Amino acid sequence: MSGSTGLDKRPALLAAIGNLAKGDTLLVAKRDRLGRDPLVVAMIESAVKRKGAKIISAAGEGTDSDEPSAVLMRRMIDAFAEYERLIIGARTKAALQAKKARGERTGSVPYGYRLATDGVTLEAHGPEQEVITQARALKDAGLSLRKVAAELARMGLSSRNGSTFAAAQIQRMLQAA
Repeated sequence: MSGSTGLDKRPALLAAIGNLAKGDTLLVAKRDRLGRDPLVVAMIESAVKRKGAKIISAAGEGTDSDEPSAVLMRRMIDAFAEYERLIIGARTKAALQAKKARGERTGSVPYGYRLATDGVTLEAHGPEQEVITQARALKDAGLSLRKVAAELARMGLSSRNGSTFAAAQIQRMLQAA
């Protein structure tokens, strides 16, 4: 899981911290795997410390002690991890803007459509449009999103990758159509 992802979307990290006991060590490959936001990393460190455990980075990075120089090293590494996250975001944004300026498509192709031969224009995809029509009829009949997904599965209809639909997919599908 990305270090830039919020703690609420990192259940494995939260579980690892929850399982720590006094004297345990949380071993990370590099500090930026904990997080790329110094506040988030500080919260993680605090939670680990409250458990009586410690964090060790396999790359070193000042996690070997709580000496002032080691603490300073950790804070500098955390700051550079945040800086790197911000730079990546800025580069991605600039690249997407450049693509749009050239008239190129960005983002994924919504369910029910496919790219035309020009590689830019969306065109309706018949079989997927039929699934959307079925989903809309089921929703209009009063079924919840989960029940719509279950009914589509019962009918043998599946998503692009062959898996059953999730309620969130049904919601996106109906909003886009």
